[in-house]
Amino acid sequence: MKAAVVTDFNQAPQYTDFTDPTIEAGETGITVLAASVNRLVRSQADGSHYSSDHQLPMIPGVDGVGTTDDGQLVYFNANKPVYGALAERTVVNSHLVLPLTGDVAPEVVAATVNPAMSSYMAIEARLGAENIKDKTVLILGVTGNVGRLAVTIAKHFGAAKVIGVGRNPERLADAQRLGAEVVNMGDETALKQALPTLANVDVVLDYLWGDATAQFMVPMLQQRENRSQPLTWIEIGSIAGQTVALPAAALRSTNLTLIGSGLGSISRRDFLGNMPGLLALIEDGTLAVATTAYPLSTVHENWPTQTTARVVFKP
Repeated sequence: MKAAVVTDFNQAPQYTDFTDPTIEAGETGITVLAASVNRLVRSQADGSHYSSDHQLPMIPGVDGVGTTDDGQLVYFNANKPVYGALAERTVVNSHLVLPLTGDVAPEVVAATVNPAMSSYMAIEARLGAENIKDKTVLILGVTGNVGRLAVTIAKHFGAAKVIGVGRNPERLADAQRLGAEVVNMGDETALKQALPTLANVDVVLDYLWGDATAQFMVPMLQQRENRSQPLTWIEIGSIAGQTVALPAAALRSTNLTLIGSGLGSISRRDFLGNMPGLLALIEDGTLAVATTAYPLSTVHENWPTQTTARVVFKP
């Protein structure tokens, strides 16, 4: 079969021949229709992701849309170390195959699931959907695809107010059209004026981390009107840095709960239990991202260095 194959973590994948996967007991063979490239896939392909076992050669790709050998259209989550989604064929654990109705183009589903999953799973599996209803939610990093989807998802779960923070004015306007109040973190005056409101939110969905989070966390905790009011800070992404310096007093003097959401923190049972609800929101058009589709044969020249519009490859 043909696949996007990584033989060197310092180079983009090459379109080349690769041994067909063998289907073992408990597995399902998939003919791939579309698979997207997101931050996780890019970090898989360059060996930098924390889940990488650095085994080469390998086919990257964490999920996609395809058909089973009996013709069922499905979303699948690729779980084998070598056989990722960016190939003509792949094989996955049968529990990680979920049926689709076919109401939405495969490339749209493939592009949308991963960025939507980050906030959907953070709320459903880590926070508990009942803990966001009628609450105020702050999204740090609202201007990316994941952040803007998080606005819609938070409102879907009943958030009373959603506040989005970012730097790009056009994308802040997009978040505002989706129903969020927005704050430009590059505008010091606006940020200072907004800080008392930000300080009293109930939930933070944090895609930034690093110094950007430090810029918010300690001042927010210091200005919190009721320090015993619960604040759940969910670390989802780290595009602004890998570490945050957090004073010990911040944990002792406020009712702060700091949790992470990502690979390893969510059980397979919770993941599978929540995926049908997420897929339904994509298939009914509630959630979607801008998508650019290319033939898989062009993977080397079209391998993205960023993912403003989600890149999808179609075998």
